[in-house]
Amino acid sequence: METITAIETRRSIRKFETKPVENEKINKLMRAAMYAPSARNTQSWHFIVITEKEIHKQIMQVHPYAKMLEKAPLAILVCGDKNLEANESYLAINGSAATQNILLAAHDLNLGSVWLGVYPREERMNGLITIFNLPENILPISLIALGYSNETIVKPERFLQERIRYNKW
Repeated sequence: METITAIETRRSIRKFETKPVENEKINKLMRAAMYAPSARNTQSWHFIVITEKEIHKQIMQVHPYAKMLEKAPLAILVCGDKNLEANESYLAINGSAATQNILLAAHDLNLGSVWLGVYPREERMNGLITIFNLPENILPISLIALGYSNETIVKPERFLQERIRYNKW
């Protein structure tokens, strides 16, 4: 798939088939995540691949918008490591770049995905810290639900020329 096409046609998918995602595809998603850019090339991320339905249920209890995990066969928690990057803002930015790479790679692999915001929502972060028993230096940044799509979403037009400025406001 061409890069621009992938960017323009990727949609947030919230309805999934129950078919599991193959390990080969999970590995490709993780490779894509780790090729994201990061501030000063710290690569300050860690990932938790979540396939157990019981854990999905626990996540749904602490994240108010994670209901799609009831059907999604896969979730990935993107985390930042304070020992690798002390600035929390950079942890969030680095994790966001990795998240976007996962979303685009999923689309290329014919998987549906949706980004579930975590950072900086304290209640969501604390809930995930508890579920996964995260060490003190690990911060949950984002959560991605993934699987084979059970819905089709038409590409909307989002290009707005009036939002572009050249050289100054």
